[in-house]
Amino acid sequence: MVQADSKPLAGKIALVTGANTGIGRITAVDLARQGAQVFLAVRSAQRAQAVLDEIRALPGGTAELLPLALDDFASIRACADTFLARGLPLHLLINNAGLAAARGQTKQGFELAFGVNHLGHFLLTQLLLERLKSAAPARIVTVASKAHYRARGIDWEAVRAPTRSATGLREYQVSKLANVLLSAELARRLAGSGVTTYSLHPGVVATEVWRSLPWPLGRLLKLALISPQQGAQTSLHCATAASAAAETGLYYDQCKPKWPSRVAQDAALARDLWERSAAWVR
Repeated sequence: MVQADSKPLAGKIALVTGANTGIGRITAVDLARQGAQVFLAVRSAQRAQAVLDEIRALPGGTAELLPLALDDFASIRACADTFLARGLPLHLLINNAGLAAARGQTKQGFELAFGVNHLGHFLLTQLLLERLKSAAPARIVTVASKAHYRARGIDWEAVRAPTRSATGLREYQVSKLANVLLSAELARRLAGSGVTTYSLHPGVVATEVWRSLPWPLGRLLKLALISPQQGAQTSLHCATAASAAAETGLYYDQCKPKWPSRVAQDAALARDLWERSAAWVR
């Protein structure tokens, strides 16, 4: 934890999705403690009020709320427009929000986990990319998961249909694979821009991301869970560590680069995912 009188991020601006709870909350508060002005991009302003109050109680703490529903392109565009209208730079984009073990479809008809965890963040990142470039050096940190190791690929038809599996875990694995692929592809496309990218496994964290997991899976999972405070450490490392400034496109676990799955290293699949995603969000 950073000391109150240490402000290494003074003058920096960060946007954190899903900052109302879990590792998103810890990440947002710690960035603010380090001096960053933080925008909390959340679905529920009411539930995020406690985080807003916590940050504003810090010495010099500055934070604002941005409404954001990642299952709806209109909401994502409105969120980006609201931020961009402020005319501020953007130095840190933390794509943290997500869901697991949920079933359904997004407003635009995409499988729910894929639509929220990948496609929603893809669109938000695209809308904010020029602002990140103009503020370089800047970083894009995407919270993925080691669950991506279980995904064997992406079924392009399945991601445009309602969740098929009973638990939603198979679809969650695919969405996390997409997170890792996107971060690597972003790094290739942003080479030389001063914007670096990171994807990561936070650990199996006790957060509301697992709220839809049915019994007894939810109960069994709790035995392996770590705290949100522990889970946020790799996000914070990727967002702030000086040693990570020269790294881009890598996947991290326990604050260290780690090889992602073989599928996640497929550059052709990453390009295909990018091109399809870009067409879908138009």
